[in-house]
Amino acid sequence: MVLIRGGTYTVGTNKPIIIADGEGPEFTVKIDDFYIDQYEVSNSDFAQFIAETKYKTDAEKYGDSFVLYSLIKDEKTKNQNISAVAAVPWWLSISNANWIHPEGPGSNINDRWNHPVLHVSWFDAITYCNWLGKRLPTEVEWEVACKGGLKDKLFSWGNSLLVKGKHKANLWQGLFPFNNTVEDGYESTAPVDAFLQNKYGLYNIIGNVWEWTENWWSVKHYEEKQNPAGPVKGTDKVKKGGSYMCHKDYCYRYRCAARSQNTPDTTAGNVGFRCAKSLSPFKK
Repeated sequence: MVLIRGGTYTVGTNKPIIIADGEGPEFTVKIDDFYIDQYEVSNSDFAQFIAETKYKTDAEKYGDSFVLYSLIKDEKTKNQNISAVAAVPWWLSISNANWIHPEGPGSNINDRWNHPVLHVSWFDAITYCNWLGKRLPTEVEWEVACKGGLKDKLFSWGNSLLVKGKHKANLWQGLFPFNNTVEDGYESTAPVDAFLQNKYGLYNIIGNVWEWTENWWSVKHYEEKQNPAGPVKGTDKVKKGGSYMCHKDYCYRYRCAARSQNTPDTTAGNVGFRCAKSLSPFKK
Protein backbone atom coordinates (compact mmCIF):
# COMPACT_ATOMS: atom_id res chain seq x y z
CA MET A 1 0.00 0.00 0.00
CA VAL A 2 0.99 3.63 -0.49
CA LEU A 3 0.78 6.18 2.32
CA ILE A 4 -1.06 9.40 1.44
CA ARG A 5 -0.35 12.12 3.96
CA GLY A 6 -3.28 13.87 5.54
CA GLY A 7 -3.84 17.57 5.07
CA THR A 8 -5.97 20.03 3.18
CA TYR A 9 -6.79 19.07 -0.38
CA THR A 10 -8.86 20.46 -3.23
CA VAL A 11 -11.23 18.06 -4.98
CA GLY A 12 -13.97 18.45 -7.58
CA THR A 13 -13.54 20.96 -10.38
CA ASN A 14 -14.68 24.42 -11.40
CA LYS A 15 -14.52 23.26 -15.02
CA PRO A 16 -17.03 20.40 -15.01
CA ILE A 17 -17.42 18.52 -18.28
CA ILE A 18 -20.31 16.23 -17.33
CA ILE A 19 -22.32 18.65 -15.22
CA ALA A 20 -25.13 16.19 -14.47
CA ASP A 21 -22.66 13.98 -12.59
CA GLY A 22 -21.93 16.65 -10.00
CA GLU A 23 -18.24 17.05 -10.84
CA GLY A 24 -18.25 20.61 -9.59
CA PRO A 25 -17.76 22.92 -7.94
CA GLU A 26 -14.23 22.63 -6.60
CA PHE A 27 -14.09 22.43 -2.80
CA THR A 28 -11.53 22.07 -0.03
CA VAL A 29 -11.48 19.33 2.59
CA LYS A 30 -9.19 18.04 5.31
CA ILE A 31 -8.39 14.35 5.51
CA ASP A 32 -6.30 12.17 7.80
CA ASP A 33 -3.35 10.04 6.72
CA PHE A 34 -4.46 6.89 4.90
CA TYR A 35 -3.07 4.03 2.89
CA ILE A 36 -4.32 2.99 -0.53
CA ASP A 37 -3.42 -0.05 -2.60
CA GLN A 38 -0.76 0.66 -5.21
CA TYR A 39 -2.54 -1.70 -7.61
CA GLU A 40 -6.08 -2.76 -8.35
CA VAL A 41 -7.01 -6.08 -6.72
CA SER A 42 -5.89 -8.80 -9.10
CA ASN A 43 -7.39 -12.16 -9.98
CA SER A 44 -4.54 -13.78 -8.07
CA ASP A 45 -5.32 -11.71 -4.96
CA PHE A 46 -8.99 -12.52 -5.20
CA ALA A 47 -8.37 -16.22 -5.77
CA GLN A 48 -6.53 -16.40 -2.44
CA PHE A 49 -9.51 -14.76 -0.74
CA ILE A 50 -11.92 -17.25 -2.35
CA ALA A 51 -9.72 -20.21 -1.44
CA GLU A 52 -9.55 -19.21 2.22
CA THR A 53 -13.15 -18.06 2.73
CA LYS A 54 -15.18 -20.08 0.17
CA TYR A 55 -17.01 -16.82 -0.56
CA LYS A 56 -19.46 -16.72 -3.46
CA THR A 57 -19.65 -13.45 -5.37
CA ASP A 58 -22.92 -11.80 -6.28
CA ALA A 59 -22.43 -12.67 -9.96
CA GLU A 60 -22.12 -16.33 -8.99
CA LYS A 61 -25.25 -16.12 -6.83
CA TYR A 62 -27.30 -14.32 -9.49
CA GLY A 63 -26.05 -16.60 -12.26
CA ASP A 64 -25.18 -13.88 -14.78
CA SER A 65 -23.28 -10.65 -15.32
CA PHE A 66 -22.70 -8.02 -18.00
CA VAL A 67 -20.07 -8.62 -20.68
CA LEU A 68 -18.96 -6.38 -23.54
CA TYR A 69 -20.33 -7.85 -26.80
CA SER A 70 -17.07 -7.55 -28.74
CA LEU A 71 -15.12 -9.56 -26.15
CA ILE A 72 -17.29 -12.65 -26.48
CA LYS A 73 -15.45 -14.94 -28.87
CA ASP A 74 -18.01 -17.74 -28.84
CA GLU A 75 -20.58 -16.95 -31.56
CA LYS A 76 -23.16 -19.29 -30.03
CA THR A 77 -23.00 -17.35 -26.75
CA LYS A 78 -23.38 -14.07 -28.64
CA ASN A 79 -26.38 -15.27 -30.60
CA GLN A 80 -28.15 -16.71 -27.57
CA ASN A 81 -28.03 -13.47 -25.60
CA ILE A 82 -29.48 -10.03 -26.17
CA SER A 83 -28.83 -6.78 -24.40
CA ALA A 84 -30.78 -6.39 -21.19
CA VAL A 85 -30.56 -2.59 -21.43
CA ALA A 86 -31.74 -0.91 -24.63
CA ALA A 87 -29.65 2.22 -24.03
CA VAL A 88 -26.41 0.22 -23.93
CA PRO A 89 -26.74 -2.54 -26.56
CA TRP A 90 -23.03 -3.39 -26.30
CA TRP A 91 -23.64 -4.96 -22.88
CA LEU A 92 -24.92 -8.54 -22.89
CA SER A 93 -26.19 -10.27 -19.78
CA ILE A 94 -24.29 -13.56 -19.99
CA SER A 95 -25.27 -16.62 -17.98
CA ASN A 96 -22.52 -17.84 -15.66
CA ALA A 97 -20.21 -14.91 -16.38
CA ASN A 98 -18.26 -14.18 -13.19
CA TRP A 99 -14.77 -13.41 -11.90
CA ILE A 100 -13.38 -16.81 -12.86
CA HIS A 101 -15.19 -16.87 -16.24
CA PRO A 102 -15.05 -13.20 -17.33
CA GLU A 103 -16.72 -13.71 -20.74
CA GLY A 104 -18.96 -16.55 -19.63
CA PRO A 105 -18.65 -20.34 -20.00
CA GLY A 106 -15.56 -21.36 -21.94
CA SER A 107 -13.57 -18.31 -20.86
CA ASN A 108 -11.04 -18.32 -18.04
CA ILE A 109 -8.33 -16.26 -16.35
CA ASN A 110 -5.44 -18.66 -16.94
CA ASP A 111 -3.43 -15.90 -18.63
CA ARG A 112 -4.89 -13.07 -16.54
CA TRP A 113 -3.85 -13.77 -12.97
CA ASN A 114 -2.13 -10.37 -12.81
CA HIS A 115 -5.14 -8.56 -14.31
CA PRO A 116 -7.79 -6.85 -12.17
CA VAL A 117 -10.58 -9.03 -10.87
CA LEU A 118 -13.88 -8.36 -12.69
CA HIS A 119 -17.59 -8.93 -12.05
CA VAL A 120 -17.30 -7.88 -8.40
CA SER A 121 -20.14 -6.00 -6.78
CA TRP A 122 -19.66 -3.31 -4.13
CA PHE A 123 -20.70 -5.91 -1.56
CA ASP A 124 -18.03 -8.30 -2.86
CA ALA A 125 -15.42 -5.55 -2.73
CA ILE A 126 -16.06 -4.54 0.88
CA THR A 127 -16.10 -8.20 1.95
CA TYR A 128 -12.65 -8.68 0.41
CA CYS A 129 -11.29 -5.48 1.98
CA ASN A 130 -12.69 -6.41 5.40
CA TRP A 131 -11.05 -9.83 5.13
CA LEU A 132 -7.69 -8.06 4.96
CA GLY A 133 -8.52 -5.57 7.71
CA LYS A 134 -8.90 -2.85 5.13
CA ARG A 135 -11.82 -0.90 3.62
CA LEU A 136 -12.80 0.82 0.43
CA PRO A 137 -11.48 4.37 -0.06
CA THR A 138 -13.92 7.22 0.28
CA GLU A 139 -14.54 9.17 -2.90
CA VAL A 140 -12.46 12.08 -1.60
CA GLU A 141 -9.56 9.81 -0.65
CA TRP A 142 -9.69 8.15 -4.05
CA GLU A 143 -9.64 11.51 -5.84
CA VAL A 144 -6.78 12.85 -3.71
CA ALA A 145 -4.81 9.70 -4.53
CA CYS A 146 -5.68 10.00 -8.22
CA LYS A 147 -4.49 13.59 -8.49
CA GLY A 148 -1.07 12.66 -7.16
CA GLY A 149 -0.42 16.09 -5.68
CA LEU A 150 -1.24 17.94 -8.91
CA LYS A 151 -3.71 20.82 -9.01
CA ASP A 152 -6.27 21.63 -11.69
CA LYS A 153 -5.22 18.75 -13.96
CA LEU A 154 -7.46 16.33 -15.83
CA PHE A 155 -5.44 13.19 -15.27
CA SER A 156 -3.08 11.74 -12.68
CA TRP A 157 -0.07 12.94 -14.66
CA GLY A 158 -1.31 16.17 -16.27
CA ASN A 159 -3.62 17.33 -19.06
CA SER A 160 -2.29 15.42 -22.08
CA LEU A 161 -3.64 11.92 -22.61
CA LEU A 162 -0.43 10.88 -24.35
CA VAL A 163 3.00 11.63 -22.90
CA LYS A 164 5.82 11.72 -25.45
CA GLY A 165 3.54 9.81 -27.80
CA LYS A 166 2.94 6.99 -25.33
CA HIS A 167 -0.30 5.93 -23.70
CA LYS A 168 -0.53 6.42 -19.96
CA ALA A 169 -3.75 4.47 -19.39
CA ASN A 170 -5.76 1.53 -20.70
CA LEU A 171 -8.67 3.19 -22.54
CA TRP A 172 -10.60 2.70 -25.77
CA GLN A 173 -9.01 3.89 -29.01
CA GLY A 174 -11.12 4.02 -32.16
CA LEU A 175 -14.87 4.35 -32.61
CA PHE A 176 -16.78 3.06 -29.61
CA PRO A 177 -18.28 0.45 -29.54
CA PHE A 178 -17.60 -0.67 -33.09
CA ASN A 179 -13.83 -0.60 -33.47
CA ASN A 180 -11.10 -0.78 -30.85
CA THR A 181 -7.75 -0.11 -32.51
CA VAL A 182 -5.93 -1.30 -29.35
CA GLU A 183 -3.22 1.36 -29.69
CA ASP A 184 -2.47 1.07 -25.96
CA GLY A 185 -1.85 -2.66 -26.38
CA TYR A 186 -4.94 -3.99 -24.63
CA GLU A 187 -8.36 -4.90 -26.00
CA SER A 188 -9.72 -5.60 -22.53
CA THR A 189 -7.98 -5.33 -19.16
CA ALA A 190 -4.27 -4.76 -18.70
CA PRO A 191 -2.07 -6.18 -15.92
CA VAL A 192 -2.46 -4.25 -12.70
CA ASP A 193 1.14 -3.05 -12.95
CA ALA A 194 1.00 -1.98 -16.61
CA PHE A 195 0.60 1.81 -16.28
CA LEU A 196 2.39 3.84 -13.59
CA GLN A 197 0.37 7.05 -13.44
CA ASN A 198 1.47 9.45 -10.73
CA LYS A 199 4.15 10.42 -8.25
CA TYR A 200 2.42 8.51 -5.46
CA GLY A 201 3.38 5.34 -7.31
CA LEU A 202 -0.18 4.34 -8.18
CA TYR A 203 -0.92 2.17 -11.20
CA ASN A 204 -4.09 2.18 -13.30
CA ILE A 205 -6.07 4.48 -11.05
CA ILE A 206 -7.33 5.90 -14.34
CA GLY A 207 -8.61 3.44 -16.93
CA ASN A 208 -8.44 -0.37 -16.89
CA VAL A 209 -11.45 -0.91 -14.58
CA TRP A 210 -13.90 1.26 -12.71
CA GLU A 211 -13.15 1.26 -8.99
CA TRP A 212 -15.75 1.15 -6.23
CA THR A 213 -15.58 3.70 -3.42
CA GLU A 214 -17.22 3.67 -0.01
CA ASN A 215 -19.67 6.50 -0.73
CA TRP A 216 -23.34 6.57 -1.52
CA TRP A 217 -23.99 8.57 -4.67
CA SER A 218 -25.26 12.15 -4.68
CA VAL A 219 -24.74 14.95 -7.19
CA LYS A 220 -24.59 17.38 -4.28
CA HIS A 221 -21.14 17.87 -2.81
CA TYR A 222 -20.30 17.17 0.79
CA GLU A 223 -20.97 19.61 3.58
CA GLU A 224 -18.41 17.88 5.82
CA LYS A 225 -15.03 19.56 5.84
CA GLN A 226 -13.12 16.83 7.70
CA ASN A 227 -12.86 13.28 6.31
CA PRO A 228 -16.11 13.56 4.35
CA ALA A 229 -17.95 10.25 4.12
CA GLY A 230 -20.78 11.54 1.92
CA PRO A 231 -24.50 10.75 2.25
CA VAL A 232 -25.56 8.34 5.00
CA LYS A 233 -27.85 6.44 2.63
CA GLY A 234 -28.73 6.12 -1.03
CA THR A 235 -29.48 3.70 -3.84
CA ASP A 236 -26.18 3.76 -5.78
CA LYS A 237 -22.51 3.68 -4.84
CA VAL A 238 -19.86 5.96 -6.36
CA LYS A 239 -17.31 4.47 -8.73
CA LYS A 240 -14.31 6.33 -10.10
CA GLY A 241 -11.58 6.18 -12.71
CA GLY A 242 -13.20 4.92 -15.91
CA SER A 243 -12.27 1.67 -17.64
CA TYR A 244 -10.84 0.13 -20.79
CA MET A 245 -14.21 0.91 -22.40
CA CYS A 246 -13.99 4.67 -21.89
CA HIS A 247 -13.51 7.03 -24.84
CA LYS A 248 -13.76 10.82 -24.85
CA ASP A 249 -16.69 10.73 -27.30
CA TYR A 250 -18.61 8.19 -25.23
CA CYS A 251 -17.57 8.19 -21.58
CA TYR A 252 -15.16 10.96 -20.69
CA ARG A 253 -15.12 9.84 -17.07
CA TYR A 254 -11.50 8.79 -16.82
CA ARG A 255 -10.59 12.18 -15.36
CA CYS A 256 -9.76 12.41 -11.65
CA ALA A 257 -12.73 14.67 -10.89
CA ALA A 258 -15.17 12.61 -12.97
CA ARG A 259 -17.58 10.23 -11.27
CA SER A 260 -20.26 7.67 -11.96
CA GLN A 261 -22.45 5.26 -10.05
CA ASN A 262 -24.11 1.85 -9.91
CA THR A 263 -26.28 -0.04 -7.48
CA PRO A 264 -24.08 -1.89 -4.96
CA ASP A 265 -25.15 -5.28 -6.31
CA THR A 266 -24.13 -4.42 -9.90
CA THR A 267 -21.53 -6.64 -11.55
CA ALA A 268 -19.90 -6.17 -14.95
CA GLY A 269 -16.81 -6.98 -16.96
CA ASN A 270 -15.27 -3.54 -16.43
CA VAL A 271 -15.70 -3.00 -12.68
CA GLY A 272 -13.07 -3.76 -10.03
CA PHE A 273 -11.60 -2.05 -6.97
CA ARG A 274 -8.64 -1.33 -4.73
CA CYS A 275 -8.60 -1.13 -0.94
CA ALA A 276 -7.65 1.58 1.54
CA LYS A 277 -6.73 1.58 5.22
CA SER A 278 -6.79 4.15 7.99
CA LEU A 279 -3.85 4.80 10.26
CA SER A 280 -6.36 5.34 13.07
CA PRO A 281 -10.07 4.39 13.33
CA PHE A 282 -11.88 5.92 10.38
CA LYS A 283 -14.13 8.85 11.24
CA LYS A 284 -17.62 8.62 9.82
